[in-house]
Amino acid sequence: MNASLSRLVALLIGFACFGVQSRVSDAKEAATREQPKLNVLFIISDDLTSTALSCYGNTVCQTPNIDALAARGTRFTRAYCQGTYCGPSRASFMSGYYPHATGVLGYKNPRPQIGDRAMWSQYFKDQGYYAARVSKIFHMGVPGGIEKGGNEADDELSWTERFNSPGPEWKAAGDGETLERNPDGKKPVVGGNTFVVVEADGDDDVHSDGKTAAKAVELIQQHSDEPFWLGVGFVRPHVPFVSPRPYYEPFKPFDTMTLPEKVEGDWDDIPKAGINYKTSENMQMDVRRQKKAVGGYYASVAFMDAQVGKVLDALDASGQRDNTIVIFTSDHGYHLGEHDFWAKVSLRDESASVPLIISVPGKQPAVCDSLVELIDLYPTTASLCGMPVPERLQGKDISAMLDDPSVTVRDAAFSVAPMRKGFLLRENDWAYIQYNEDASAGIELFDVRRDPQQYTNLAADEAYAAVVEGFKRKLAARLAEVRDNDL
Repeated sequence: MNASLSRLVALLIGFACFGVQSRVSDAKEAATREQPKLNVLFIISDDLTSTALSCYGNTVCQTPNIDALAARGTRFTRAYCQGTYCGPSRASFMSGYYPHATGVLGYKNPRPQIGDRAMWSQYFKDQGYYAARVSKIFHMGVPGGIEKGGNEADDELSWTERFNSPGPEWKAAGDGETLERNPDGKKPVVGGNTFVVVEADGDDDVHSDGKTAAKAVELIQQHSDEPFWLGVGFVRPHVPFVSPRPYYEPFKPFDTMTLPEKVEGDWDDIPKAGINYKTSENMQMDVRRQKKAVGGYYASVAFMDAQVGKVLDALDASGQRDNTIVIFTSDHGYHLGEHDFWAKVSLRDESASVPLIISVPGKQPAVCDSLVELIDLYPTTASLCGMPVPERLQGKDISAMLDDPSVTVRDAAFSVAPMRKGFLLRENDWAYIQYNEDASAGIELFDVRRDPQQYTNLAADEAYAAVVEGFKRKLAARLAEVRDNDL
């Protein structure tokens, strides 16, 4: 074959290959165009312990709608918040930074600290998503903020639209009792962050969470033809424990409620800072009131679960369930009498761990026992939706766990309780809690394999001195890593 003919053959082959490549490229581009963006439906409860959910093993409080989500998603058994009360936790998972990176240790929005960096929902909004919140996503006072319906610590730049859900809270018509610091029963039903139970008159839509579900249903219907990031914030079971009367029936009479085991001398081996801010003793709650508090909490959980069901039903009806990542979680956990502790703030597992369920189209149901953090949600959803994951984010992409629940991405979960300068490193075998950065206010060390309920503090035992010193070094390194950021 002469040189001219060879060049002609090569040219013809080149054109043919180019044509094939072009058709393949066109096909890929068409497939990309036809594949809609995944939506994100983020549902968050307030002050919810995983131990109150039937999919996490509770046999008294039934949560069929959350259970149904768990049955089609991945249920995480060891997920931890980054702050054990509302403000720092929500600021952290929405901004993508730990509390000690931004310095937001209370009830403020982190916008002044992060500047023009995109919050979680804002990042999706900037990518062309409709981004909306209904009720509490960033911090909002309960019951005060719910009564007034204000935006409080919210972030306007994070949303295309935002909606509040005012409700009567402790003022709801019905039968109410103040349980906290009311030993003689003379105190009327009161507002504030107080243990109050109200068996309320009227239906679901009288209350904040009922209104939140109704608005979320409306938004799903209105925006099912465009990609959306929808945050649905339920305020129950945060005090006051207010829900319509029917939700109380499974838990009455309240004296049938079972309280956690009480261990004599349980507080003797822990530092003063380790005793929670609400206890049976300082709340002056006798056994009757403690059992009613558990029943009231469970009724609030059941009410919230029913609202979750309405939102998920609307997603099904919209035809978007198979195109939507659904996340259910809480901002932190909650004590229901364990160690005679109540409420949040504590760094024990009941308070620092959270329920977390992630359902992703095309992924098989699973249970994952690997350690994860709420701060991981921002980078994970960005990755699942095919977006670049901003390098500045301090969480980890855990999307691989949704394909293989045995995957691990971290050796320890990190959480803080700023109001008592407490720090938690939670590993597979150990829970290490330190008060003050120099540990001057005390240390707790629990072997959670042998002592899962964390009754025996080993920090003062010489046999564990090396373990304690190792954790001190790990915590100092973790804080240094958190503070080494782009802010």
